[in-house]
Amino acid sequence: MDFSNRHVVVTGGTGALGSAVVSALVEAGAICHVPYIDAAEAERFALRTHPQVKLIGNVELSDETAVPKLFAGIPRLWASIHLVGGFAMSPVASTTKSDLMKQVDMNFVTAFLCCAAAVRAMSGAGGRIVNVATRPALEWRLGAGMAAYTASKAAVAALTVALAEEVVKDGILVNAVAPSTMDTPANRKAMPKADHAAWAKVEEVAATILFLASPQNRVTRGAVVPVYGRS
Repeated sequence: MDFSNRHVVVTGGTGALGSAVVSALVEAGAICHVPYIDAAEAERFALRTHPQVKLIGNVELSDETAVPKLFAGIPRLWASIHLVGGFAMSPVASTTKSDLMKQVDMNFVTAFLCCAAAVRAMSGAGGRIVNVATRPALEWRLGAGMAAYTASKAAVAALTVALAEEVVKDGILVNAVAPSTMDTPANRKAMPKADHAAWAKVEEVAATILFLASPQNRVTRGAVVPVYGRS
């Protein structure tokens, strides 16, 4: 896949999956624009000094004024990949409205605002958008004990399919991936007794995202692709 000199936004690009995506993109020739809010995570980001990586600090992606400013500062946008989000376990009876809205803001609102800004930036030229849902967003019963998270990610899946139909006439292909538990240091720490070998590797999930965002993807749109590994 050839991303030579193509500009790509990667939200959540300093995280575990984001780092794998950005690494694959720069290897394919892309110029990656990576907004962040967590300075400590950005400092640990291995590609922070790479000449094809542009870190952009203090961007709150649930802010409807900050997101358009972010996208307005990027040259001809080819792809926008939205990995930023958050997770919380909580039974419904113990979930407050504040807890619910935090999940909605982190997962759905960030994706919605970035999709809207990306569509405006790609107007007349086409491009690719990739969101991240989750396995419970497709298999709702798996969301027991984390209903707020599941609902917010199900909204991302619905947004993806609806937007794909809305913008295909403009040459913009919109898709999402739906990971199950991924093999990250944080997940291994949280679940030390799990079968880590069955989990999808971040590099493998990144490869699927890369194809969906690539010029070589000419026909896939409106897909929410399961990336479950063997779990």
